[in-house]
Amino acid sequence: MENARVLEERKEFIWDGQDGRGGNGIKCDANSVSGSVSQRACVYCGARVVLNPITDAFHIVHGPIGCASYTWDIRGSLSSGDDLYRNSFSTDLREQDIIFGGEKKLKAAIEEVAEKYHPRLIFVYATCIVGVIGDDVDAVCKAMSQEYNMRVIPVKSPGFSGNKSVGYKMACNAIMELIAKHKNLKKKGINILGDYNLAGEMWIIKDYLNRIGIPVVSTFTGDSSYDSLIRASAAQLNIVQCAGSSTYLADRMEEEMGIPYIKVSFFGIEDTASSLIRIAEALKDEEAKQKAMEFTAAERLKLQDFLTKYRKNLRGKKAAIYVGGGFKAISLIRQFHSLNMETVVVGTQTGKKDEYEIIESLVNKETVILDDTNPAELEKFMKEKEADILVGGVKERPLAYKLGIAFCDHNHERKHPLCGFDGVINFTREINSSINNPVWKYVKEEL
Repeated sequence: MENARVLEERKEFIWDGQDGRGGNGIKCDANSVSGSVSQRACVYCGARVVLNPITDAFHIVHGPIGCASYTWDIRGSLSSGDDLYRNSFSTDLREQDIIFGGEKKLKAAIEEVAEKYHPRLIFVYATCIVGVIGDDVDAVCKAMSQEYNMRVIPVKSPGFSGNKSVGYKMACNAIMELIAKHKNLKKKGINILGDYNLAGEMWIIKDYLNRIGIPVVSTFTGDSSYDSLIRASAAQLNIVQCAGSSTYLADRMEEEMGIPYIKVSFFGIEDTASSLIRIAEALKDEEAKQKAMEFTAAERLKLQDFLTKYRKNLRGKKAAIYVGGGFKAISLIRQFHSLNMETVVVGTQTGKKDEYEIIESLVNKETVILDDTNPAELEKFMKEKEADILVGGVKERPLAYKLGIAFCDHNHERKHPLCGFDGVINFTREINSSINNPVWKYVKEEL
């Protein structure tokens, strides 16, 4: 591996099949290397993206206004009920508050929300400045909870205290604080963890489960509410869609509530079909398993002619992937393989060793695998491997376009679903229209 544009400290986070380490030997699940301009977000952002889709919760950001504006409306999450979650509230800390403390301002903000809206649930995010000046957010939240008879839950998320994964953990702790006190009688059904109803994807998953006879008890946190979340302990099984954000929550629910879990993915034909069957098997529901096998076989058949048409256009094209979690990357590699495309670069923000080992088994030896990469590395390896398209998020889009490479948004902001059998159609069309757009011919001539 030629490392002209790779920091010395970053070399252990990169695998290209040449040094014998294997995918399991990649360094991961660590804080970003200083100076590498990581593509990750901060602790606060990680916490907010998990909790934000709770539709009837107030989210008060205790910090400067920039923190609230950075994460306002950051997910394309949809709601079947309340739309309160689409608002952002901030204590707007300024110089004087930083000098004298911001607890009074936080208390006043909670009082205003409580008296005007009478909510049942408020999350209070302690951001970087609060971590520095030492406001006792826990004490303020406890006092306000008692005074107004509502749940005011602190989310300790100063950005400097770790990385985005730490933010996920703080959000999961806040969820457990909300639901742990509510004990429900067990009933047939599952909880869906780590799906945020982007472009209505939760509704697609719930429809599939309904077709095979499996009820959904609670969802974390897409299209969820206070009432739906506190029913969670009644479920027989948790399924984890986004492993990076919700495995910690699943572990705590298994330990404290006795709910086992399995990891699933609803991206692509193969993973969607396998997940539905595995859910039925985990519940030991033979009738649901038979229905799942029949349903998925019928959906595969429907997609055959559609995919055959597009494979002709995409055969031999090269893809680069940079997404949040390892399971999504694994599903995307399989989707590209089904389209006769090769994955030449793949990376994640929060992948684990076991996920990188699976990724290694799915790609060619020459494929570059990256953990917590930065723009310089992405540019270097996409150019070296001659990638035709990059699948990523809002921060990766400008880089792809500057390099004259097609782009597919697979992140929080998108407005069309990419999960399930419905999503296969949207994904395939987007990949085809992006890669085969004639504009790239002219762009590359200019470059």
